[in-house]
Amino acid sequence: MSDAVSITPARIGQKGDRALEIVWADGAVSEFEVRALRLACACASCIDEWSGKGTLDPATVPEDVRPLRVQPVGRYAIQIEWSDGHTSGIYPFRRLRELASAD
Repeated sequence: MSDAVSITPARIGQKGDRALEIVWADGAVSEFEVRALRLACACASCIDEWSGKGTLDPATVPEDVRPLRVQPVGRYAIQIEWSDGHTSGIYPFRRLRELASAD
């Protein structure tokens, strides 16, 4: 199976209030707890671009944070608008698949 297939989503959707589900083209299913996904944001506001050190304080992210909107970014990522006002994070499909594999 090609790497491109393993990182291509067939379907992305909310699963209840607390989870985002991705069904991958290779048949695998990944479920992400939404607060953990918010805390995994790797944008320049959440990660220092020079050092790579995380700058997001988890205490500032509400326990009930949730996606308000999920939209595609080209054919390689999704962007999530979060209920805490954060909108700059882009989640590449490769990173999402890696996060799912890390569980």
